Amino acid sequence: MTTNAHAGHTTHANTAAQPAHAEHGGHAEHGDGAHTLHGDHTPQGGGQHEGHAEHGSGAHTNHDAHAAGHDAGSPGGLQITQDGYTLDLDTTIAEPGTIDFRFRILGPDGSAVTEFDAIHDRELHLIVARRELTGFWHVHPRREADGTWVIQLDLPDAGAYRVFTDIAPHALGRTITLGADLAIAGHYAPQPVPAVNRATEVDGYEVTVDGELRTEGELLTLTVRQHGAPVTDLQPYLAAFGHLVILRAGDLAYVHVHPSGEPGDGITPSGPGITFHTAVPGPGTYRLFLDFQHNDVVRTAAFTLTATGAGSGAR
Repeated sequence: MTTNAHAGHTTHANTAAQPAHAEHGGHAEHGDGAHTLHGDHTPQGGGQHEGHAEHGSGAHTNHDAHAAGHDAGSPGGLQITQDGYTLDLDTTIAEPGTIDFRFRILGPDGSAVTEFDAIHDRELHLIVARRELTGFWHVHPRREADGTWVIQLDLPDAGAYRVFTDIAPHALGRTITLGADLAIAGHYAPQPVPAVNRATEVDGYEVTVDGELRTEGELLTLTVRQHGAPVTDLQPYLAAFGHLVILRAGDLAYVHVHPSGEPGDGITPSGPGITFHTAVPGPGTYRLFLDFQHNDVVRTAAFTLTATGAGSGAR
């Protein structure tokens, strides 16, 4: 992957995928799983982070449990409509390059929703991923007065993409994740999902993951080093020392988790380890995207792990 700075950064899964964070304020992950962005960052694959949002409609686990707000019944992001709320894209087909991406969240009455509760400092978190999980963007669009969300996305490659929105409509009182397909026109050369890996490098940072993915839940610890030295002064990004998005290959079932503890609580260290309690919706191959901030730049590290049935480990 390539790495970009979140600020609008892009992360590339160098190790196996190439997403892009467009701004950090949205970031992209690039192939390798790491992007760097300042400020808002851009995800790999062309996306951008400007601030991460929490993810998942069926699987957010906030340090304590972001999942509490999500629908516990099914994985997040698999439906365009849930609980009366619909993700309405202005267009589902676009040309490669920078696009003016616009969409609305329609409520049960069919009108655009304008009142949302904040999720980790943002009303809405937008995640864009390539179907093969070789591109990833985490960004934060701007909401206009009429309820239309607007952001510029840089999606340079033709292919099939999935768009996710993490939202907590005020009237609903909890978090849901909606998902919809987006196609970028042109010659499309499918790629395999990046191979299983527990270590990746981005912009001189080495990030490793310890632990297994299990349906019953388990702790994952991601450790950040720079040029071999432990990073002990990670900076809070969207009210956390890290944000982890997990997507399952094949259907892109979505999980967004936040770490145990929080900045300033007096007990949570600012690195080098960031610990997440994760539970995946079932067996399969999963791509993990970690956003972390250091030296005022948000970067994304990407990994591929597998999960088997309950009681079995991941690799």
